[in-house]
Amino acid sequence: MSVAVRVIPCLDVDAGRVVKGVNFKDLRDAGDPVELAARYNAEGADELVFLDITASSGDRQTTYDVVTRTAEQIFIPLTVGGGVRSVDDVDALLRSGADKVGVNTAAISDPTLLNAIADRFGDQVLVLSIDARRCQDGVSTASGFEVTTHGGRRGTSIDALEWAVEAASRGAGEILLNSMDADGTRKGYDLALIEAVRAEVSIPIIASGGAGQVADFAPAVKSGANAVLAASVLHFGEMTIPQIKEALAASGCLVR
Repeated sequence: MSVAVRVIPCLDVDAGRVVKGVNFKDLRDAGDPVELAARYNAEGADELVFLDITASSGDRQTTYDVVTRTAEQIFIPLTVGGGVRSVDDVDALLRSGADKVGVNTAAISDPTLLNAIADRFGDQVLVLSIDARRCQDGVSTASGFEVTTHGGRRGTSIDALEWAVEAASRGAGEILLNSMDADGTRKGYDLALIEAVRAEVSIPIIASGGAGQVADFAPAVKSGANAVLAASVLHFGEMTIPQIKEALAASGCLVR
């Protein structure tokens, strides 16, 4: 039986405000996370992702009060990431209203964190966030894709495909796959990256980075994504969730 494609708005939050830039740079204000969450819930979003994009680079915890106020506005699953460094951080976020927790930088530093989270809370709670880019500055990996950390600010020389496989084996229930090359460019998802990761793992993939028009979403699904994530095109009113779902359905994708 086919599973419906999920359409997921993403709130990139910095200092309590939703922001959006290009390749995580030149950020501009996009609104209040609580107000946007309520709007997307009413529009028919299937889930919501809340990413505190400067928690890791700023070496601080996620803003729990904003997470709580956001969770109170919605009746759909909420994934929260940014600054998650321990099992206790996951526990605190779940208590604040998150349904799933995204982990990135800390898991690269200590991959056993993934095992610990999955063992305590179940793989359905654990989302591995991968900020991947094509190798540059003399870096080389087997797949040609490198994992980055700290909101795309630091390279790791870790092969993105190998990391996805390892994370799945350690208990990640889902992968939030963000293309740093496509992020904020509105030129379409990085289909080659999606296809490459899909060929290596069986767990669900959320495609992120590059959505610019309603026609961009179906190709990501046909490349192997189980869900599609969008941010600025929704925040600035250039398209709506119903329009995205209509385009997906017209392309033969099953939607809720």
